[in-house]
Amino acid sequence: MAELTPNAGKQERINVDGKNYLRLPIATHLITKEDNIPDVAEKYAAPVLQEGDILFISEKIVACTQNRAIPMKDIKPRKLAHTLSRYVVKSPYGIGLGIPETMECALKECGTLRILFAAAISVIGKKIFRKKGWFYAVAGYKARSIDGPCDYTIPPYNEYVVLGPKKPDEVARQVSARLGCKVCIVDINDLEGQVLGVSHKGMDKLLLARILKDNPLGQSSQQTPMGIIRLAED
Repeated sequence: MAELTPNAGKQERINVDGKNYLRLPIATHLITKEDNIPDVAEKYAAPVLQEGDILFISEKIVACTQNRAIPMKDIKPRKLAHTLSRYVVKSPYGIGLGIPETMECALKECGTLRILFAAAISVIGKKIFRKKGWFYAVAGYKARSIDGPCDYTIPPYNEYVVLGPKKPDEVARQVSARLGCKVCIVDINDLEGQVLGVSHKGMDKLLLARILKDNPLGQSSQQTPMGIIRLAED
């Protein structure tokens, strides 16, 4: 059985509500639209799973297998996308909607009216309540899940925009049926995280997000797009 070790600079263990959990990243080949997520999970995760484990899978590779990775050269941003992208707060953990190409994708994914409404609420929220985060709260997870290329993005995706995955709950159920364990599809980075889909209704999304909040998969070239949550033996 292969030994699972934490990525460089990442902690293997985390304590949440008095319980210790291991977060064990799993390395894979470069996932593309030619791959099938249940097949990938069976190849790399099945041999290292133990009873009680939860498999977590990055939403990015799910989206890539669904052909939702779009070459930058194929995206033609409208003037509105150029304008709106200039007002997006830049983060060291990713581009988000801070370039015209990703903003154009958000306009198409969420609808122009919703994005404009989200932008208006964001301005009001900052001025009146002096709080950030209103834009994505209104625009929704489709906007939040859009990833643009960064310096550390693995080629060829350093020249792609990756949209959020379709039907993450269904994907989680498909993988679970193949492997016989609980599965969640997650969108995490070095700043925050959320659980987009789960294989079982009783799974606690907020708890899972807290367990993974420091992004054990890494944000660079680790090529570990899935991992295992395991209750630690104290």
